[in-house]
Amino acid sequence: MTDARSKPNILYIHSHDTGRYLQPYGYGIQTPNLQRLAEEGILFRRAYCAAPTCSPSRAALLTGQSPHSAGMLGLATRHFRLRDFNQHIIHTLKGAGYTSALAGFQHLSGTRYHGGAADIGYDYVLTEELPQAQFAAADFIRSKPQTPFWLTVGFFETHRKFPTEHDVNPDYAQPPALFPDTPGTRQDMANFIAMAQILDDKIGHVLRALDETGLRENTLVIYTTDHGLAFPDMKCNLTDHGIGVALIMDGPAPFKGGRVIDGMVSHIDIFPTLCDTLGIDRPHWLEGHSIIPLLTGERESMRDEVFAEVNYHVAYEPKRAVRSERYKYIRRFDGRRLRVLPNIDDGITKSEWLDAGYGKSEIAPERLYDTWLDPVERVNLVDSAQHAEVLADMRARLERWMRDTDDPLLLGPVPAPPEAELNDPDGVSPRPPLVTV
Repeated sequence: MTDARSKPNILYIHSHDTGRYLQPYGYGIQTPNLQRLAEEGILFRRAYCAAPTCSPSRAALLTGQSPHSAGMLGLATRHFRLRDFNQHIIHTLKGAGYTSALAGFQHLSGTRYHGGAADIGYDYVLTEELPQAQFAAADFIRSKPQTPFWLTVGFFETHRKFPTEHDVNPDYAQPPALFPDTPGTRQDMANFIAMAQILDDKIGHVLRALDETGLRENTLVIYTTDHGLAFPDMKCNLTDHGIGVALIMDGPAPFKGGRVIDGMVSHIDIFPTLCDTLGIDRPHWLEGHSIIPLLTGERESMRDEVFAEVNYHVAYEPKRAVRSERYKYIRRFDGRRLRVLPNIDDGITKSEWLDAGYGKSEIAPERLYDTWLDPVERVNLVDSAQHAEVLADMRARLERWMRDTDDPLLLGPVPAPPEAELNDPDGVSPRPPLVTV
């Protein structure tokens, strides 16, 4: 093992509800700081979260395991929390000589009920005030800590509420492929674009501090987001529109070169990758795979499949998914046919879809998609005789993973913790009234 002082710093930047709708992924959304990060580092075109809902997604990345294994079944803001904060990556890194600091969002422990960031165990909580996150992070970097550091910088952007006063002209905005091209959806997307540009400016403020202090060359920067956009059929959904995420890593070799990697990776692969990079032992609970062979070019793929789940968002909506190179299988476990509308953030596009009958459209309890021929995942192949073998294979993969990870859904409905605040699944909005368990 190398001396702690020679180890790279790690800057972990995460945003809300951004998916892959950024300039480095080819969209007309100017994010020059993230573009530079991608051109200098590694851009993962097929990265996936382990849960398309805020706290469970972050918990999976930071503990290297599925959300249900980590015990993070819902939102920290609704009284859900990690089962064991000692499984958070900062505690493993502390044993390797790292100092940990937080600026902005952490989203694993709600301050209304618990100690917030103090529960997690950061050495320094710089600020949890979101407007100050980029300034506090930059000041910490400029202090040039004497030990290698893990710095979490969590931004509110691009969560709704989107700004409504900006200079992005909706006449030239393109909504995601899922949505009709209407004045309303264009305005909704223009508002998102304006917020994505604010996000990029804030990220740039932090990255400039690395440049100014000379720490950039010995700092691994990780940028990602929790899940897809806060639009219908994206966030809180297990299609690629919900679980597909941006992931950019830039740092010392092998995280250099302006390269693109097409192999599938999961958020839960980041923890073991860092262990291998730093030469430290992997904790026993890790479920992910090190992606170092992808970075070195030794392999073009590491995974035959990725898994994702939803338990609770603001309402109960248990479902699981497995995605192979070509196919996606999604299964619901609540017996519902209608969507859980409170799990969709309110906004212009949601309102338009509700007016068009979206709330009354049914969803099959099982879905199978061919993501090559049907990338928007609309044509359900569950009843296709031609795909019977594929369906059986995907069912078996999902069941095997659920058993291997002791998924609580195997025993029936997953209970919420005492005092959890939830919405009625039959409601329409995530706003109150709430039901306390």
